[in-house]
Amino acid sequence: MADAETKRVAGLVAAQEKAIALFGEVEARGIVAPGRGEREVSDHIRDLANEMFGTTKHWHKRIIRSGPNTLLPYRDNPPDRIISEDDVAFADFGPIFEEYEADFGRTYVFGQDPDKHRLLADLPRIFDAGRAAFQADETITGARLYETVEKLAAEAGWEIGIWHTGHLVGEFPHETNDGAKAESYITPENHTPLRRTDRSGRPCHWILELHFVDREKGFGGFYEQLLDLA
Repeated sequence: MADAETKRVAGLVAAQEKAIALFGEVEARGIVAPGRGEREVSDHIRDLANEMFGTTKHWHKRIIRSGPNTLLPYRDNPPDRIISEDDVAFADFGPIFEEYEADFGRTYVFGQDPDKHRLLADLPRIFDAGRAAFQADETITGARLYETVEKLAAEAGWEIGIWHTGHLVGEFPHETNDGAKAESYITPENHTPLRRTDRSGRPCHWILELHFVDREKGFGGFYEQLLDLA
């Protein structure tokens, strides 16, 4: 079991490292840019992933959102939109590398809007603070970590845009890995410790997923990666 878990952890970390490399190249090539459509950018990133790593499956729909579309939750499917010169945009991708999921999100800001740039800076800062809270509390529950992130977001002037702040991750597909829905997410309804085993006796591993919005000003941002492993 120990050897299997060591392999599993290495697979999840390696998958995220590939996602980091992919989005580093996305930034280097300026793929997310004003004048491009969301679907066009999504397809370009898919093609780049295939170019870098071979044909890459994705365990959830590939998302590029911009402008008012950044307010919308994952399950919505807004019409394609052209990224504008003074926009915020984000990417949410779930590539599968050698059967291990990566779940990775980043935000991009174009123009000089100070509030959008503040959000861009707040997302990784609050991610790090959320991770620190997780590391400092061996018995932290999903509800307690959600409350911590919600408080940090509110202090910075943001609202959480979706009903959770993260979820289990593992072998594809993660959505069938565990039992009750609430226990698979970092949500106010999850009162179980995040450090636990799943139904098959393996340690649970988690993604911290931040979707912050300013509904009054009409934009949001997104930041997502492994919480407990890397």
